[in-house]
Amino acid sequence: MTYDPKQLIRLLAPVYGMPVLQPSGDPLAELILTILSQNTSDTNSGRAFISLMRRFPSWRAMADAPLGEIEAAIQPGGLARQKAPRIQAVLRAVEARSPDLDLAFLRSLPPGEARAWLRSLPGVGPKTAACVLLFSLGLPALPVDTHVERVAKRLGLVPERTAADRAHDLLEALVDPADYYPFHMLLIKHGRRTCSARKPACLRCPLRECPSRLEPAVEAPAGPA
Repeated sequence: MTYDPKQLIRLLAPVYGMPVLQPSGDPLAELILTILSQNTSDTNSGRAFISLMRRFPSWRAMADAPLGEIEAAIQPGGLARQKAPRIQAVLRAVEARSPDLDLAFLRSLPPGEARAWLRSLPGVGPKTAACVLLFSLGLPALPVDTHVERVAKRLGLVPERTAADRAHDLLEALVDPADYYPFHMLLIKHGRRTCSARKPACLRCPLRECPSRLEPAVEAPAGPA
């Protein structure tokens, strides 16, 4: 059996709670935070983002700063030598389109055009672009991180050998845009708490018909005849 996305939401929401989208309204902050989150934990990327905000009084000051200062500020997040030039290149590209370093113009673009513009920025892939559109602006986009990708493949929603970029396309086509946020958040929680990469807790998984289930489902005892 392969669950459809709405079934997954119905089954996982009672376990993890139904997520409610509250867009931050700050797409540039979301963009920088998401770049910092690449290949690191939420805890570390959060620390790096706070350090960056404390170090620089404005986005323009960050764009004009010596690269080493950005690198030092984001050191707690890891991969600082790779992410510092990426952040500064992104800020300068944003400034070229929007001199006040404000990404509010994305709200007025069709979602596909807004996504394409974000994808044109240095180091911005489909997940980062989708995070900015969904989390900051509430626009229809489905971020597919490692947890979402892993769970979706185990459930048979996308083929096992599908590349990450292609998985974004397939899942966005499969999921109702109105369900992008709850689907994303619930699969992340399920991937972190139950369907982990190495030792999935199949016996306590609410998705009893998962095609990748490692242990047989426990049959309910028969009632009285």
